[in-house]
Amino acid sequence: MIFKFKYLECPLYAPFFCIHPFRDGNGCISRLLTLLFSYHHGHEGGRYISLERIVEQTKEDYYEALKASSSSWHEGIHDIIPWFTYLLSVWRKACREFEDRTERQRPQRGSKTEMVEYALSNMIGPFGIADVERLCSNVSRDTIRIVMNRWREQDKLEMLGKGRDAKWQRKG
Repeated sequence: MIFKFKYLECPLYAPFFCIHPFRDGNGCISRLLTLLFSYHHGHEGGRYISLERIVEQTKEDYYEALKASSSSWHEGIHDIIPWFTYLLSVWRKACREFEDRTERQRPQRGSKTEMVEYALSNMIGPFGIADVERLCSNVSRDTIRIVMNRWREQDKLEMLGKGRDAKWQRKG
């Protein structure tokens, strides 16, 4: 069920909890509906972070917010703010967790250079920049060139030609 709250549409499942339509699983269904609502409005964090787990971890706050939002429902006087505030806190925790996860996946500074150096040290015979690019797909061509030129200056690599199709070869 959706109630209008100023300029925002917000689901309030107080009616769902007050009529308690199922013997078991009312909470799970309401959280599933909340997730569906968030997808419908473009908030897809639940695809990557378990909102259900966050609710489980903050169960006391969840039940307090539900109780505060659904009290006086039978009289037609209920307040969406406690539930909505709780929902926002869940989304905020999910966003922070997603940021933490993506930050851990980001390569450390300098690791792209190390990746190119590793690829160069394992090249056998003449090769081109495109061969290194295939091995280091997330590294830009400019970074590859910088590392290759540094190796050439250090006399670890020699250039076997000029131009676009130039070949390179490791020394030693």
